[in-house]
Amino acid sequence: MGIETALIGLAVASAAGAGASIIQGQKQAGAQKAANQQAKEASAKQADAADQANNRANAKTPDIAAMLSANQGAAKGGASGTMLTGPQGLDPTQLQLGRSTLLGQ
Repeated sequence: MGIETALIGLAVASAAGAGASIIQGQKQAGAQKAANQQAKEASAKQADAADQANNRANAKTPDIAAMLSANQGAAKGGASGTMLTGPQGLDPTQLQLGRSTLLGQ
């Protein structure tokens, strides 16, 4: 009986040791996942900061002088270059209201 008890005790101790190492491994895996997540977040913040710095360094500004000269050139002819109808304007006969027409003609 002494040998059997010793073998059972050894088996129980072995199982307890294996269980403890499994738990320790799970804790380490969780810590590794948390560290990886923190590294990803830090990398994303750093990339965003670098992108913002690049945008500040290469900021685009409008060419105001070119816009002004283009608008002044269009204004010389009397019609603005920003009209949706074009420089010729609208035909005044198309603006008449109150005339009787047949649909489709």
